[in-house]
This record gives sequence, structure tokens and C-alpha cells, in this order.
Amino acid sequence: MIVIDGSQGEGGGQILRTSVGLSAAMGTPVRVIAIRAGRQRPGLRPQHLAAVRAAAAVCAGQVTGAELGSQEITFIPGQPQAGRFRFDIGTAGSGTLVLQTIIPALLLADGDSDVIVTGGTHNPLAPCFEYLRDVYAVLASAANAQIYLEMTKAGFYPSGGGEIRMQLQGLGEPDAIEPLRLTDRGQLRHIEGRSAASYSLAAHIIDRQTQQALGRLAKARHRGSIEQAVWETFSPGTVLFLRAVFGKTVAGFFALGSRAKTAEKVADDCVDSLLAFIDSPGTVDAHAADQLLTIAALCPDESRYVAERPTDQLHTNAKVIREITGRQIDIAPADDGSALVIVHESLQ
Repeated sequence: MIVIDGSQGEGGGQILRTSVGLSAAMGTPVRVIAIRAGRQRPGLRPQHLAAVRAAAAVCAGQVTGAELGSQEITFIPGQPQAGRFRFDIGTAGSGTLVLQTIIPALLLADGDSDVIVTGGTHNPLAPCFEYLRDVYAVLASAANAQIYLEMTKAGFYPSGGGEIRMQLQGLGEPDAIEPLRLTDRGQLRHIEGRSAASYSLAAHIIDRQTQQALGRLAKARHRGSIEQAVWETFSPGTVLFLRAVFGKTVAGFFALGSRAKTAEKVADDCVDSLLAFIDSPGTVDAHAADQLLTIAALCPDESRYVAERPTDQLHTNAKVIREITGRQIDIAPADDGSALVIVHESLQ
């Protein structure tokens, strides 16, 4: 039984998700204590509870302490198993984070899986659906992970009600997972994206987000294409997502609207993040850097990539993965603000 301190590092829900996700994949029992202890509302919230239960479902595992507000759980995994699963968060909690939690176990299962998650699809502190599909899944394909995603309904805070379907090809064993070797991003090929809003909001919001983003890109001497979408949602919301496609990698960025935020400000926030990445030597954006670590930890061979910048989430995730797997993970910062991430070859 490996005991993980849920209050270490950045102290968020990622510690819990990585712990139960790797436990389900590798068959290693874990106890997670002090879960989100430093947060305003500590312990398990609905999306964390959904992630824990989903992890148990995909490995026929047993879990104690899985209830709202709990700050400690014990997770006893079985074997990863493919199948058809449906998980309902019950709130606008992030469906994308629940999916990322169970991907490691489903990758190591024998057979293909079909998963439906209902909840939030566009949350401020989680990867949006477009990021999961067009960045995370694309980068994961370099490790031989075949992940297909479809959003059948969008869901904004606070009502949620969105739905994401994921189809995933199980590889059966760690040796089938390829190492990530993303140290050269190649030339920037194009920039593309999506500007979307709820049907209940004024149509000009989508246009304003689009035009502001394209104008900012043109001023920086970049051309881009942005598709537009109108969604039926329970709660009103807007989003702008942009993806930079390079010769050997991709990076993604998004911003959400709110009552106190103009459409132009949404676009500026998103474009600022994209331009900062283009000016950096990173091969993966800051969010992908920590999200890819879990997949890299499943492969017995060495993986390496250049993070746009080393975040607290990256360092915390690396520490948790070291504790569970025993793998050596180095995060070497450079003078230009980037960091070389190396997941060393497994000694087992």
C-alpha cells in the first residue's frame, strides 16, 4: 500500500486523479490522505468522486472513503478491463478530467472501450473538450494511444449537462505503449480554432471573439482560421479555443466568457497564451506537459519532451508518479523559461 499525501505541492485534485488512475492501470494499491486539504472546500467534490468511482469501475477495484467531503480514500485495484461505461458527474464538474483519469487503465486493458461521461465540457480549471480531442489525444497518439472523442452536448457552469463520448483502443500491455520523443516541434504550419457560444446569447459574441482573435493574429503576422458554433446548453457560456499545429507537435489554448468579461477580452486571453507559446522553445504547452506524464509513465522506455514552462502541477504530478511507479523523472529548467522533461527507462 502506497500512501500519497494529497496536500503536497499544488495540493489539488490532480494528485487524487493521478493516484487512482495509475493504481487502476498498474495494480498498485494506494491510500490518498489529506485530499485537497488546503482548499476552501477540502475533500472530495462531485467531479473527484466521479473520477474515483470511474477508476474503480474500469479495473473492478474496491474503494473505501469515496463520499463527498472525504479527505482520505483507500483504493484497491483489480485488473484493467475494457467495456462500455457510463459516468454521470451530476454537476458541471469536468468530464474531461474524469476521462483523463481512466485512460491509463483502459490503455492497458485487452479490447476496446466505449465511455460516455455527462457533466461539464468547458470548465475554467480543466481542459476543455476541444483541448482533449485536438491536443491531448493527438499528442497521446505519438505513444500509440488511439483515443477518439465526440461531444454530443456542451455543458457550461453551473448546470453542466454536457456529454462526451470516448472510444479507446486497449493495447493490453505496457510494451505496446511507445515512448514520447517530442524534442523538436518543427515549423509552425497553421493556426486554427473554434469560437462558440450558447444559443441563448447574442449571436454577435461569437463574431466578436472571432474577429478580435484573427485581428490579433494578423498583427503578429500569423494567419488563422476559426470555425463558429452555436450550442444548446442548460447554462449560458462562451469559449474560444485555438490550436497551433507544428510539423511535429500541436499546442492548444482556450478562454471562457463570463458576465464581467467582454468577447474581446476572451479572445485576447486566448491569443496571449498562444503567442507566448509560439515565442517559447517548448514542444508541448504547459498543460500538456503535466497531463502527458501519466501516459509516459506507463511506457517502460525513456520519454522526453520540452515543456513550455515548468508549472507547480508538473512538479507535483512528477512527484506523485515517482512515489507510485519508482520511475526517475527529471525536470530540467532552461534559461529561456522552458524545461526538459525526462521520464527515465523503467528499471523493472
